Amino acid sequence: MHFTLDAAREWLAPLRRIRSPNCDARPEAGDISLIVIHGISLPPGEFGGGYVEQLFTNRLDSARHPYFAGIYRLRVSAHLFIDRAGQVTQFVPLHQRAWHAGESVFCGRPHCNDYSIGIELEGADDIPYEAGQYATLGALLAVLQAAWPAISDDRITSHAHIAAGRKTDPGPAFDWARLGLAPPDE
Repeated sequence: MHFTLDAAREWLAPLRRIRSPNCDARPEAGDISLIVIHGISLPPGEFGGGYVEQLFTNRLDSARHPYFAGIYRLRVSAHLFIDRAGQVTQFVPLHQRAWHAGESVFCGRPHCNDYSIGIELEGADDIPYEAGQYATLGALLAVLQAAWPAISDDRITSHAHIAAGRKTDPGPAFDWARLGLAPPDE
């Protein structure tokens, strides 16, 4: 899989684009120096159904599943979402701040949304991710690291690492070694 970044460094191609309203301007537009890997499934442990897309676009039906009643009002997004088949959807232009990390700190610096790119993988902490997801993620990381050299391998981290005690994703089922990376906790 090969991705390209447009001249403005906002959109990747080829992939599906769906704009999320859950984003805003970064405090410093050129300050992109971190990638945060997430895992998400809606409802938890179930895949497909389009519910992640609905959550990121504020269209999640609270009556569709009991779990949704507690989250449908959340205003969250990510820059990129990789489904179980390895297909990518971009929800937020890369130069904007996606609302993916919440309260977070990386190497003593708070507010990770300000300077990070958020990548959600459809998955769960205890269910292995798919080979196609790793292949797609690896290709995306190569393009993003080339565009933003400040994103070294040690600046690719997990949601659990930047929101310790609050988040656990992408979880122990995520195989960092498949990307040639050390787990962020080491």
